[in-house]
Amino acid sequence: MAGLYVHIPFCSSRCIYCGFYSTTGLALRERYTDAVCREIKMRTSSKPVSTIYLGGGTPSQLSIDQLKRIFDSAYIYNKVENRAEVTIEMNPDDVTAELAAALKALPVNRISMGAQTFSDERLRFLHRRHNAAQVKEAVETLRQTGFQNISIDLMYGFPNQTLDEWKADIDKALALNVEHISTYCLMYEEGTPLYRLLEQGKVSEIDEELEREMYYTLTERLESDGYEHYEISNFARTGYRSRHNSSYWQGIPYIGIGAAAHSFDVQTRSWNVADIQQYIAGMEQGQRIFEHETLDEDTRYNDTITVALRTREGLNLDTLSSEQRTYCLTNAQRHLKAGLLKCTDNKLSLTKNGLFVSDMIMSDLMLI
Repeated sequence: MAGLYVHIPFCSSRCIYCGFYSTTGLALRERYTDAVCREIKMRTSSKPVSTIYLGGGTPSQLSIDQLKRIFDSAYIYNKVENRAEVTIEMNPDDVTAELAAALKALPVNRISMGAQTFSDERLRFLHRRHNAAQVKEAVETLRQTGFQNISIDLMYGFPNQTLDEWKADIDKALALNVEHISTYCLMYEEGTPLYRLLEQGKVSEIDEELEREMYYTLTERLESDGYEHYEISNFARTGYRSRHNSSYWQGIPYIGIGAAAHSFDVQTRSWNVADIQQYIAGMEQGQRIFEHETLDEDTRYNDTITVALRTREGLNLDTLSSEQRTYCLTNAQRHLKAGLLKCTDNKLSLTKNGLFVSDMIMSDLMLI
């Protein structure tokens, strides 16, 4: 099996926290669509494609005709499974009855929507284009059109946010009864407008203890409502895990199409140039501009640690060499004794107490 990721970098405006490659140069959408279709044809998967994911940026900034051309290329040049999971990311304010109906006529069967928060004040702070009411309206419109697999993103850890405010956001998310919820603590990534505000002393990060309390409040509330906490930041109703993202955590190969998109084939990792003009110019000349690295055994081990331990199932120790297994278990001992890791059926996984300090645990298990 393989996954196909298509990066659509267009945004009508930039959110202050976003570190993903994107552009507000919407005039390039037609040439970019042509370039993406060229790259899909150039890089046909040798394995059946089980998931397709259009991310961004804001894929819903493309026209239906442009999206159709991309999907047509994906299906013409790849063997896509009949029951493939096909996801598109959207902004709530882009969702109209007309757009939803048009997407339903395409292979799209899963919608991922950036709700982020149900506070209009915090949405304005993030420079999001939608308001809280539009999230509910978008979900209702998608339901009326027949979409039965909807995911929303939620964010917490805003400057001055209280635990009660976060609980209110969780309540509103639960009221939508969507199939999947992805959650993230607000990150201050270098190079973003949000990071500059932090440097200027205009905002401050929340206290670590409050962040911990917010995280565990989230996990308890969603699990009690029937969501499976299947990955550190992801929750799903039964049968609705993100198959595409799960393939990343399971080390399944994927092809990344578009400017700044990453690809992985087990032995190598590559990434396209993070410049839309260079990407388009290259593809118009039939040339993919990219960099790559060959993954040695130690790097593959480290990658396995960082992805497998994110999941509920954890790390299958049988997948490691005897030397790697010995190293891993030796370094895991103090975390096993502290109750941060557990080992069941030869699988090493994080306990509830280990989830919040997962980065530290993973670092200890990795080869230096």
